Amino acid sequence: MPERLTEMLMDTWTPLIILWITVLPSIYMAPMNQSQVLPSGSSTGLKRLNEEQRVLNRSKRGWVWNQMFVLEEFSGPEPILVGRLHTDLDPGSSRIKYILSGDGAGTIFVINDKTGDIHAMKRLDREEKAEYTLTAQAVDRDTNQPLEPPSEFIIKVQDINDNPPEFVDGPYHATVPEMSLVGTFVTKVTATDADDPVYGNSAKLVYSILEGQPYFSIEPHTAIIKTALPNMDREAKEEYFVVIQAKDMGGHMGGLSGTTTVTITLTDVNDNPPKFAQSLYHFSVMEDVALGEPIGRVKANDLDIGENAKSSYDIIEGDGMDIFEITTDAQTQDGIIRVRKPLDFETKKSYTLKVEAANTHIDPRFISGGPFKDTATVKIVVEDADEPPVFSSPTYLLEVHENAALNSVLGQVTAHDPDVSSSPIRFSIDRHTDLERQFNINAEDGKITLATPLDRETSTWHNITIVATETRNHSQVSRVPVAIKVLDVNDNAPEFASEHEAFLCENGKPGQVIQIVSAVDKDDPKNGHYFLYSLLPEMVNNPNFTIKKNEDNTLSILAKHSGFSRQKQEVYLLPIIISDSGNPPMSSTSTLTIRVCGCSSDGIVQSCNVEAYVLPIGLSMGALIAILACIILLLVIVVLFVTLRRHKNEPLIIKDDEDVRENIIRYDDEGGGEEDTEAFDIATLQNPDGINGFLPRKDIKPDLQFMPR
Repeated sequence: MPERLTEMLMDTWTPLIILWITVLPSIYMAPMNQSQVLPSGSSTGLKRLNEEQRVLNRSKRGWVWNQMFVLEEFSGPEPILVGRLHTDLDPGSSRIKYILSGDGAGTIFVINDKTGDIHAMKRLDREEKAEYTLTAQAVDRDTNQPLEPPSEFIIKVQDINDNPPEFVDGPYHATVPEMSLVGTFVTKVTATDADDPVYGNSAKLVYSILEGQPYFSIEPHTAIIKTALPNMDREAKEEYFVVIQAKDMGGHMGGLSGTTTVTITLTDVNDNPPKFAQSLYHFSVMEDVALGEPIGRVKANDLDIGENAKSSYDIIEGDGMDIFEITTDAQTQDGIIRVRKPLDFETKKSYTLKVEAANTHIDPRFISGGPFKDTATVKIVVEDADEPPVFSSPTYLLEVHENAALNSVLGQVTAHDPDVSSSPIRFSIDRHTDLERQFNINAEDGKITLATPLDRETSTWHNITIVATETRNHSQVSRVPVAIKVLDVNDNAPEFASEHEAFLCENGKPGQVIQIVSAVDKDDPKNGHYFLYSLLPEMVNNPNFTIKKNEDNTLSILAKHSGFSRQKQEVYLLPIIISDSGNPPMSSTSTLTIRVCGCSSDGIVQSCNVEAYVLPIGLSMGALIAILACIILLLVIVVLFVTLRRHKNEPLIIKDDEDVRENIIRYDDEGGGEEDTEAFDIATLQNPDGINGFLPRKDIKPDLQFMPR
């Protein structure tokens, strides 16, 4: 109808410059409204025609179109007519030539230069290129001169629903906690459609679930997947395979669709308590098992996984709570029962324990479904073992006086076999602890005796080890340490702490303390040392010195008078008797040497030699030392001078290694005695230089006379 109207108007108003556009899709392919046939609007086109009828003297009219349309993917036996160009300058004499340029001109779009018809030569795809911009112009066919200015227009490719939706990011994987409420968010999927989202419903998508119901649901327009059933249990089913469909055309019939898969995994929550595999466990253990050794394992299974399956074990009841302990194996989640204290078959043969396993991580949402723990009973039987002897005490302490008689009994150790068989015990001393063999032990009754004399001052303590061995099984051995303390007896006399030498000043005063001496005693009395000092009986009335006992157990030596002189007596010897308070008391006599010395006015000792008095008065000690040094230096110079003189007087002719008298020649000829003077020359023996041919002449006088020095 629009094309017919156009022909009628063109036949009626030929002088006018009119451009008509005919869009074939409106005729051959699909119904189209007036705006698709005349992009500017059919009513507007008619109005403009009426205006042109009233103004007949108008010389020129511009192009009257906005855009053309062509459907994509259209194919037929003939090229598609997209539209027609026409101008009123063409009187029909074919003098006008239409030229087309721009996107796809000459290849995709071809124009009939006479009629102005534009045809599409190829199938078009909107997803590759949605529109084409071209330029149309009318020129003189003969001169190619433009009759009108060029005009630009657009050919739009109209979309058809030729692309199904696609899930670019699929397949999907998602997780959701088990036991989730209905409507809990799981994940969101997204599909894309390459068709035009503006034109029609080709790209309007609607989502739905093909597989996975009734567990999950999906929002049709947002594609959000949610849980559709409550209390889905991972322990019953952990993984779900969901198929999602996206359909265009708003989900209506005839629309294209695409699918993707979503693998949904239920994550674990702590909704299951631990459960022992059995309610009663039996274990047996030897009584001599080492402390800390495992004796058995219990197992509480938990259907949960990871942190939710971890459990801790405790002993909550039983008669062996202090004997045994239970710990958790971090790898296997087993409860390991260990021995905490020594076992004794003869004392207790069995134990009963109540063990509890509890989850370490509790989910507050499911605490009402608790308790998340379980209990089991454990019976432990102690089996008899051949045990080593047991001493009556873990250690022994014995005391003995250092003057104890040989073979006297110091003490006794006892041991017994804890087994029912009760084997006899033999005792011995580990000689590595008694290298000097000072002690012996009776193998039958364990009495320890003294083998060698003791001396407390040499060694106060002796530590030995006693060995107890079963006679029926020598591999069963026990050891016990025995400490022997040697007690002191008063067997040492006191004596001076050090060798004292006292100095008495010549200008000292009567009653002046010359020296304070102290004494020592190797013994160690319980109440400490207390010494008594006295002079020898014949020295009690000593005219020169007296003694005084001090409160600190020391002794002061005092001078009775003044006026001591080195010329009269240089040294005094004062014997002193020192006694202890032991039972019986011990004493010794020590002699104190007192030397008379010259002192300054302050009582400082300066010299204790008698020779100092014969020196000239007025010379100080420094001057005396200087004079002595000069004398020594002069002596050294004299000795050096004499040595040099003696060295110069040594003979220069005779050499020890050339003395011919040392060259003895032995031969068997018999000499002529004392009268035989022809056998040798005595002068050769007297002058060794004669060997070298320098014998002195006796028949002539020498030219030079050497004077002796």
